[in-house]
Amino acid sequence: MLLLVVVTLAFAGVLWPFFGTVFWGAIFALMFTPVFQRLLKPLKGRRTPAALASVLIILVLVILPLGLILASLIQEASAVYQRVQSGELSVGLYFQQVYNALPAWVKGLLGRFGLNDTTEIQAWLTSSLSRGSQFIATQALNIGQNTFDFVVSFFVMLYLLFFLLRDGASLSRSIREAVPLEAGIKRDLSGKFVTVIRATVKGNVVVALLQGALGGLIFWMLGIHGPVLWGTLMAFLSLLPAVGAALVWGPVAIYFLVTGAIWQGLVLIAFGVLVIGLVDNILRPVLVGKDTKMPDYVVLVSTLGGMALFGLNGFVIGPVVAAMFIAAWDLFAKARQAEQLAASSAQTPHNPEAIGDPAKPSVGARTLDGSKPSTHSRTS
Repeated sequence: MLLLVVVTLAFAGVLWPFFGTVFWGAIFALMFTPVFQRLLKPLKGRRTPAALASVLIILVLVILPLGLILASLIQEASAVYQRVQSGELSVGLYFQQVYNALPAWVKGLLGRFGLNDTTEIQAWLTSSLSRGSQFIATQALNIGQNTFDFVVSFFVMLYLLFFLLRDGASLSRSIREAVPLEAGIKRDLSGKFVTVIRATVKGNVVVALLQGALGGLIFWMLGIHGPVLWGTLMAFLSLLPAVGAALVWGPVAIYFLVTGAIWQGLVLIAFGVLVIGLVDNILRPVLVGKDTKMPDYVVLVSTLGGMALFGLNGFVIGPVVAAMFIAAWDLFAKARQAEQLAASSAQTPHNPEAIGDPAKPSVGARTLDGSKPSTHSRTS
């Protein structure tokens, strides 16, 4: 056991520099295993061509579109950063316009909480937007400087994805056989693990991408600068069920209303509530499923905690850990209930007629001399 723990930790340490690569290779393999299994039939069970075709499908349908969106995001973020640095885009000025349009009682209420210093708030908003744009631009520069590492990680992920699709069934079977748990518990935990990962990626990511795309579309139609940037931000916030994309389009709608752009504000509010908001309420239960959906507060806390520990990968890791936590405690509770039920059934007195209680003879019973016992005889 000690040798097993040591070599496992050593192997994990060797793979840690490629944690993101291995993680997303496994996620893509898990998500596209049904596609791989469907391709096996027309390819007459040949696993290698089916795995290669699955990788090409993932490359065309997922990775290339995400790469194009990332390139557009980096371009818009760099443009926003340059506009903020040049003073062409002044978030503080927009905030001052909103503050001046507020009623007097609202200004008084903000003053009680010390929020009437507009200069300090303007400076904070401007610096926050500048830091955010600079961060995205810096990450783009780092990717460009570390092109070799990025290309190596990308091809390692595709290489690993190919073998996980081709040999994933036998690998998962070997892991299940090696885990020292009962067969029923292993089956329940592995099923829960696969279901939660597929539900998280398929449900949350699809909903987030759709909400971000709709948000970017309405921003582009209303003439708001940087629709790809704001759409990406809405998609990112949509991963948090209790927060959502309203944190982006809501303030913009308020700005439109208080600055006199009434119809733009009303259109944005109507689109945000009736289209962007309903996407989450309608599609998420369909994609995730009622049986696997955890409470929103559990998803929110686990997603935030996972992203704090593992970065962007945490939006999958956090809910999976939370779901496995709930499943493990549920299995433990069921095992305890089964033990208590077995103990109580063992202590329950048996039916005297079933075992032949000597104080109540059964029908057809006879005494030692062969005669039937009398029901009125007394016991000495």
